[in-house]
Amino acid sequence: MKVYIKNMVCSRCEMVVSTVFEKMEIPILSMQLGEVEVSKILEETEKQLLSENLRSLGFELLDDKISKTIERIKNLIIDVVHYQNEKLKINLSSYIVEDLKQDYSALSNLFSETEGITIEHYFIAQKIEKVKELLIYNELSLSEIAFQLNYSSVAHLSNQFKKTTGITPTQFKQLKDKKRKQIDEL
Repeated sequence: MKVYIKNMVCSRCEMVVSTVFEKMEIPILSMQLGEVEVSKILEETEKQLLSENLRSLGFELLDDKISKTIERIKNLIIDVVHYQNEKLKINLSSYIVEDLKQDYSALSNLFSETEGITIEHYFIAQKIEKVKELLIYNELSLSEIAFQLNYSSVAHLSNQFKKTTGITPTQFKQLKDKKRKQIDEL
């Protein structure tokens, strides 16, 4: 049985969620962002307790198909941008369709209606947060960041950054109080 979990967006989230399942003695077969496969069908009382335990830590069990689909799209994008940089060079729509086995147009419409933002804009928001992270670390040049995140040029990255944040990457680096958003808040 698969259990779908909202706000499970990083490896630390996986560790926390794993601990909840262990404490409840629910054996995990596999886990990926937003999804845990368990070896048994959970009883309603177990689901309720699991939901309460997860909610207390900032997570949420997803029951309906639309929520599961939206969360899967978000997690695919988060995974590609923040953890699987080599996959940034593939076509995003093809990647999503391949994973979800659904028509991209339908997925795109569903995402836009539910989230109030397009898949592409969500993808861009994630990339800009990754750019901010890399700028704060100050280990890579803007050119290296542009290459790593598959921008066609530094100018393209800078234009998208300014359009999204209102300031240039250079201005962002000069800020004393560099504001970043939580991945799950985008």
